[in-house]
Amino acid sequence: MAFLSYLKRYPLTLLCAAGIWYLCLMRPPSVKLDFTNVPGFDKVVHVGMYAAMCGLLWFEYLRLHTRLRPLRLLLGAVCLPALMSGIIEVAQDRLTTTRSADVFDFVANVLGILLAAGAGVLYHRYRQQR
Repeated sequence: MAFLSYLKRYPLTLLCAAGIWYLCLMRPPSVKLDFTNVPGFDKVVHVGMYAAMCGLLWFEYLRLHTRLRPLRLLLGAVCLPALMSGIIEVAQDRLTTTRSADVFDFVANVLGILLAAGAGVLYHRYRQQR
């Protein structure tokens, strides 16, 4: 029953999380694109995916709440996405034959999470001053 309430309150975030799970566990396309050979491009994608997902989370949270609940946000908007990222890295290594775990992917994911958290806090402060 709790999942349904989260689905109603955070549909974009949950849809984005499902998309991340799919993208991270699917067989990578065999077509090589020119920009994928750029060193570090993969890490930029990881930062972007998690910044987008957590940015949506903050957007939906701030749409529903007028004040921040720091412990709830630390757990729900930082720790849970980081845990999801770690689980995905292990799943890539253990459940697929075409993917592998990479600690630097995890670090990039956490960086995206922290960027979104910083932006969310700054936006909340801006909104409070208006």
